[in-house]
Amino acid sequence: MNLKKIRLRKKLLQRYLKRKKLAQIFLLISLLLLLIPTISYFYINNGSSSKEDTKLEQKVTNEEVMKEVLTQLEISKKDILKENNLFSKEIDINHKILEKVKEIKDNKKEYEQTTEIGEENIPLVEEKAAPIKKDTYIYNKKDKPKIAIIIDDVVSDSQKSKISNIGYPITMAFLPPTNTHKDSAKIAQNVPFYMIHFPLQASSAFKGEEINTLKITDSYETIENRVKQLRNWYPNAKYTNNHTGSVFTENDEAMDKLFKALVKYNFIFVDSKTSAKSVGQKYANKHNLPYISRNIFLDNEKSYEYIKAQLIKTVELAKKHGYAVAIGHPYDITLKVLKESKHLLNDVDPILVNKLPHL
Repeated sequence: MNLKKIRLRKKLLQRYLKRKKLAQIFLLISLLLLLIPTISYFYINNGSSSKEDTKLEQKVTNEEVMKEVLTQLEISKKDILKENNLFSKEIDINHKILEKVKEIKDNKKEYEQTTEIGEENIPLVEEKAAPIKKDTYIYNKKDKPKIAIIIDDVVSDSQKSKISNIGYPITMAFLPPTNTHKDSAKIAQNVPFYMIHFPLQASSAFKGEEINTLKITDSYETIENRVKQLRNWYPNAKYTNNHTGSVFTENDEAMDKLFKALVKYNFIFVDSKTSAKSVGQKYANKHNLPYISRNIFLDNEKSYEYIKAQLIKTVELAKKHGYAVAIGHPYDITLKVLKESKHLLNDVDPILVNKLPHL
């Protein structure tokens, strides 16, 4: 009798272990099936960018997605491998993972459509702040240095709200309306000071061009009509900076036509310096406009420590030259760093772009 019981227990144990192993295999296969479309999605949308370091920042890898999913769901190995109701737990977990991956992918889409990071491999040189007015600006070291921080690619109310709550002046640059962000002009109207983030032609390697991006082959009439359209959409705007534009801002003929139209509709151009060969200053001089250019990109790497270090570099540059201009994007990590770094700005005055001392 005891022998029968032992055999029965052994048989039950083997059956249990077999079911447990099958359950683990089922879970592994489910996760792999889930990850294949996720990997494919990001590979297809970012495949050509694998050769460029800066483009890798936009790519959400399989590992990153799963790490974020598991962190947000707070799933532990103990939960997954728990003996009781293993199969029902697997189904529930897989369903939650599917929902969370969809949510994460949806949250990323907005930035994939608007970001310009990775357009070109721009050397992150700490440029000397570039005054205009025939270089008449002289930094009086008795005055507190100024920094102007611009957040590009603003298209939504939630972004506007987060930027407004950082706690010190930040200049928002709104992308013109398209079918992917139809309300970007309407959202800007109650912002006391803002800029227009003007899409200009990028290098052929850049994917994700905005609708109605100006090209170097466009006629003056086309360029003027586009500037007129921006004036109608943004009646209170005075300043505009380029979204992408490495090819356009290097081209003398195109920039001359653009500045002519900007003057006609009362705009001032802020050079994002997406190309080190930009001729923006040359045509600002020609058309008697002040010249403003970006000195630092804050978030070419989307990590807390990197962005914080870039902000510190901006402060140090301002101390040397009287002011500095930094550009970032409405990533959660960028806005978090800015909100938590007010103490780093004790030696400078954060200002809006229109308050720069050389204007």
